[in-house]
Amino acid sequence: MLYYLGMKFVPFFSSFQVIHYISFRAIMALLTTFFMSVLLGRRFIAFSASAFQNTARPFTPENHQQKGSTPTMGGIFIIGISFLNIALWCDLTRQEPWILALSLILFGAIGLLDDISKVKFKKGISARLKFRLQLICAILVILFWIVLKNPSWVIYMPIFKELIMPVGVFFIPWLILVIVGTSNAVNLTDGLDGLAIGILITSFVFFGGVAYISGHIDFAHYLHMPYVGCSEAVIVAAVLTGACLGFYWFNAHPAEIFMGDVGSLSLGATLAMFAIITRQEMLLPIVGGVFVAEALSVILQIASIKIFKRRILRMSPLHHHFEVIGWRETKVTTRFHIITLILSLFAAVCLKLR
Repeated sequence: MLYYLGMKFVPFFSSFQVIHYISFRAIMALLTTFFMSVLLGRRFIAFSASAFQNTARPFTPENHQQKGSTPTMGGIFIIGISFLNIALWCDLTRQEPWILALSLILFGAIGLLDDISKVKFKKGISARLKFRLQLICAILVILFWIVLKNPSWVIYMPIFKELIMPVGVFFIPWLILVIVGTSNAVNLTDGLDGLAIGILITSFVFFGGVAYISGHIDFAHYLHMPYVGCSEAVIVAAVLTGACLGFYWFNAHPAEIFMGDVGSLSLGATLAMFAIITRQEMLLPIVGGVFVAEALSVILQIASIKIFKRRILRMSPLHHHFEVIGWRETKVTTRFHIITLILSLFAAVCLKLR
């Protein structure tokens, strides 16, 4: 809306030419989303406290049981604020905002269904049903992207500029794995105040930068990256960064609200779509290294119990293990955020090495 209004005023006021610049709209989108989140967040918390209050915290350390009264489903607020600002600042004639918005809404719907089931029936939907719904939504988003963008069915590798892997018929299963895996990994990480949302902020900033480079033909050529014309995705990344920062304002320890599955599943899937749109899926495990470690900790813990009848961690996911051995919640969160920042810098070096 603001993008089109600005364009209307350009013939009368030349200063409105600034609306053309991706950097200007990205900064403004981040700021407006953040301030809207902070200003309206308290009202949503009050609403959520009466409608979506937690009642139990299964599979968590004892000190987490007192968080049962903390309201949840803050992801609804994140998605709502994000949609509003995408409409305000994006050029909606471009394809990327629609692709990313579709991943937000579809995976948010799965999370919402699971969260409502937890609140109403004290138990979420079955893991099998959730997984099937994720597969269906991932396929829909991928097909939507393929139809709109007609991408080459290859995987671009980091560091080595000449290494491009054609995968043929395995391209769609590969993308499904990226989306569903990332969505679930973020969901598993969302167990401490501010942990998942802080990592997502760094991740969206990184892939926003990658989208800017991939959408600029000269920068993409210089770094030997595929030019995919996805610069409008930068605005969406800025919006999600602002929404996550605004949510972090209330989710920092001690959390006043949790984002629930509606937030973690949708943001995780959308982060994966950023990696896919920019054709940098192989950088996602680096930037999201904490997400990978959290998911692997659960897989290895379950496998160890079933095969060897013993635990390899005191408690999974990984962040709970560190809590059980004596780390304070804030220390775990802070150190995982630091690790994510270092991993993002390493991923940036991988881009430069190409």
